[in-house]
Amino acid sequence: MEGATFLWLIRHAPVDGVKGTIHAVDAPADLTDRAQLEALRQRLPRDAGSYASPSRRTVETARALGLEPELVSEFREQDFGDWTGHRHDELAATGRNDYAQFWRDAARGRPPNGESFADQVARVRLGLSRIGAGSAALVVHSGTIRAALCIALDLTPQAALRFVIDPLSLTRIDRLAGGWRVVSVNQRIS
Repeated sequence: MEGATFLWLIRHAPVDGVKGTIHAVDAPADLTDRAQLEALRQRLPRDAGSYASPSRRTVETARALGLEPELVSEFREQDFGDWTGHRHDELAATGRNDYAQFWRDAARGRPPNGESFADQVARVRLGLSRIGAGSAALVVHSGTIRAALCIALDLTPQAALRFVIDPLSLTRIDRLAGGWRVVSVNQRIS
């Protein structure tokens, strides 16, 4: 791959569903914040490639931004396995040891029948390697953006989990010949 790659990483709009839930891939986006969507759309580069996780909320957000993204399975959110569809407070209240154990090492812990954040980082690395030179907008999940920052900054997965990535925020990173450059993280456009 030759030339620099300029990435606009956008976290999808909030999920239109019960807060605190580990949402499934078919959870819809709440696209009611039209002003934020328009402000974000205005910041995106013209004629850039566009990519998204195959989740409904990322695709709906991308389309609300005027994009027709290529779907990249490597950019999907961390798989929380058997916990998908459940609320965090509900899982904590059950006193299940596996849930408490997971949070002791959230970077390497795996939910039952799920994957670790470290697994997600490896997946995102593969997805990023497939994006060629030029500008690209990626509408993805908070975990996907944290994974990209983990890669760009050469962080441990545990350290990358410290980033806050809000819905409809913009994170900018560039892949240059000499390595990665972080331009901004979790920027709210208004």
